[in-house]
Amino acid sequence: MSRKKKPNTVHGWIVLDKPVGMTSTQAVGAIKRLFGTSKAGHAGTLDPLASGLLPIALGEATKTVPFVQDGRKLYAFTVRWGEETSTDDTEGPVIATSDARPTADDIDAVLDEFEGEILQTPPAFSAIKVNGERAYDLARDGEEVVLEARPVTIHRIDLVATPDADTAVFEAECGKGTYVRALARDIGRRLGTRGHVTALRRLAVGPFGEADMIPLDTLRDFWQEDPADGRLAAALRPVETALDDIPALAVTATDANRLRSGQPVLLRGRDAPAFEGPAYATCQGQLVAFGDVERGELHPRRVFNLTAA
Repeated sequence: MSRKKKPNTVHGWIVLDKPVGMTSTQAVGAIKRLFGTSKAGHAGTLDPLASGLLPIALGEATKTVPFVQDGRKLYAFTVRWGEETSTDDTEGPVIATSDARPTADDIDAVLDEFEGEILQTPPAFSAIKVNGERAYDLARDGEEVVLEARPVTIHRIDLVATPDADTAVFEAECGKGTYVRALARDIGRRLGTRGHVTALRRLAVGPFGEADMIPLDTLRDFWQEDPADGRLAAALRPVETALDDIPALAVTATDANRLRSGQPVLLRGRDAPAFEGPAYATCQGQLVAFGDVERGELHPRRVFNLTAA
């Protein structure tokens, strides 16, 4: 009789530099296989044609995914003028053309209109659900997909370069739910031409930036050299990295046990917080729980079991 294999307990974040051509789901699968874990998820889909920062949570880090998903995102993208496609990128056929080509001054003159909170109609080829079906599935089946405009936030958008009359390179910092492809489409229409994204790279998501990214090939090299070697484990960012924007509170072992059992704890002494709202608790440097401080008590929302591998 074979013994049941004990799952590997790995907790933390991998800040993957996703290559072009790989789906976000495939990327998560590759990381799960490298680390020998079954519990993983990503914090914000990247299209197969996009590259760059894909935060992947392993183990208990999956409980902190919303904190990363809700963070600001930074993109660099290239737009080709004169052609609009069904997918707003290079994957779909051209559906509209224009001979007009905007100058750099023309582009700079309208970018302010796309900053702040704006209404944006998502691309028909998107993961948004329509009557329980993904919009891209309906669009691929030839059905007409009509999506409602919704508010998104663009913190800034800058024109970086105009390599030629047909091409412009941008950088945009935006909030959750923004479609860069739709942004390129709408800027093109506003300029009296048409446009679609030809290259897209994500440079930051929440607390993670370009300097944190690790290519998949590098992680595979670490594993090939020695699966048990510390280099692969060292690539993991701590679970609490996702909570950098909220206060940390140190609690006693007794209070840590109360929090882990779902009970609130009273925050006493001179180090008791003088604020209310989200916070996370640690005990002897280890993450215990995150929750809300209310009237001098920390009420846990999620608790963590960071058992070593």
